[in-house]
Amino acid sequence: MTGSSTRELFDDTERLLDILISRATGGVPDDSAYRRIRSKLLAEPRVKSKLPSCVQKCRDLGAFWSFIKREFTTYEDRRYYLRNEFDTALTALEHELTSPPGDAIAVSLAKLDSEHVGDAWRKALERKDNDPEGAITAARTLVESVCKHILDDLGMTYEDSDDLPKLYGLASAHLNLSPAQHTEQIFKQILGGCKSVVEGLGALRNKVSDAHGKGKKSIKPASRHAELAVNLAGSMATYLVSTWEAHKGQSA
Repeated sequence: MTGSSTRELFDDTERLLDILISRATGGVPDDSAYRRIRSKLLAEPRVKSKLPSCVQKCRDLGAFWSFIKREFTTYEDRRYYLRNEFDTALTALEHELTSPPGDAIAVSLAKLDSEHVGDAWRKALERKDNDPEGAITAARTLVESVCKHILDDLGMTYEDSDDLPKLYGLASAHLNLSPAQHTEQIFKQILGGCKSVVEGLGALRNKVSDAHGKGKKSIKPASRHAELAVNLAGSMATYLVSTWEAHKGQSA
């Protein structure tokens, strides 16, 4: 896992496209550069699934050349094919670049190497403006998935029925994030606030998200409510990941 920034991933993806276009149109690009960039991008869960199938299958430029010359006879057809195939990955990365805070959080969450975590964060960002209820559900799922990943890494057991506050309580206790584990008032206050945020996310999700049926008097969240929930979830998830990393470093 590289933990590269979105800008690095975007530049590498464009570079990979340039290398393949060069090879497909009579050029002789550096095969080692292709293999290095390909390996780097395939190690990133948020990029891997969006890369063209020819990149995933062709380990070197020799294999790519055998593929492209068989499928397309003209240079223009090859250029069109490659640009179209890379569009999904480049568009997704370009979208991430328009949201710097989301980018920083995505890089931090990528350290868990969990597609569930990455998917929850992307859904939360994508839905917060046009689908507030869905964004709130994704925000709660994000923190829950991070807690479960950390508990799995620590070898701790939990029940499938455990709710978010219970999962956070288990994870925070083992990461020394429980207010009761500290004597300094300022730390007790801050960590107590973190606990309240997590409990609030769980309660908000149960009250106004799309996770449950609605009655006649149900509350419909606005985009500002979703943005608050998503930002809080992203901050808490990042803090948990950073603390988990520090814990692993101390245990090494």
